[in-house]
Amino acid sequence: MLMGEYDYAIDEKGRLNFPAKFREEMGESFVVARWLDHCLVAYPTDKWQEQAEKLKALAGIKNRLIVSYLFASGIVVQPDKQGRILLPGGHREHAQLEKEVTIIGVGDHAEIWNTHAWHEAMNTVDSAKLEAALLEMGL
Repeated sequence: MLMGEYDYAIDEKGRLNFPAKFREEMGESFVVARWLDHCLVAYPTDKWQEQAEKLKALAGIKNRLIVSYLFASGIVVQPDKQGRILLPGGHREHAQLEKEVTIIGVGDHAEIWNTHAWHEAMNTVDSAKLEAALLEMGL
């Protein structure tokens, strides 16, 4: 299970160190795609396939552009010997990744955020919102 929060710096070539604990879960290669809230998502290949099946089931007229958007942005990455992955310019632009990057574990996948955007998003979560969400989930 992917958990935790890790801060890194992306280099000028677009290379980003991916947490060693996450690399173990993700496998030799994994999928990175543009995601919600101007971040990127990283899925192990088998989990991405599961998500792809769910997306294809939704691919009616109404949702086909969203499905196309997500599939078109998916790339397979393979960490180098230093544990870095290369993120294309369009992916970096989408997530506004310039220097400081935060990678978070979200159970079966990871999200790659601009650190400032991540902190701003977390500042919107307060005790009342957290309590309401937990109650809604039956926890």
